[in-house]
Amino acid sequence: MHPPLTLHKHPMCAEIIELFQQCHLDHPIGKFFGECTDLKIKLDRCFRQEKALKRKENFEQSKKLKERLHAFRKENAETSTE
Repeated sequence: MHPPLTLHKHPMCAEIIELFQQCHLDHPIGKFFGECTDLKIKLDRCFRQEKALKRKENFEQSKKLKERLHAFRKENAETSTE
């Protein structure tokens, strides 16, 4: 199963999505018998790469946020003890 195939949500995989959707249109019955399986595998790999990239970006953002929060707490602790 794959996520909804909207191009604006998956810009990295847009070309493969279009090919996959076209394959389903070109082979309405063959899609049930593996006609589009190669594209499906490529699509799954692309989604995994995209998700890994998003996960890395989110981790970097959370690290920055944690650092800012830690600095803010440290600053507040210093001003409240004075």
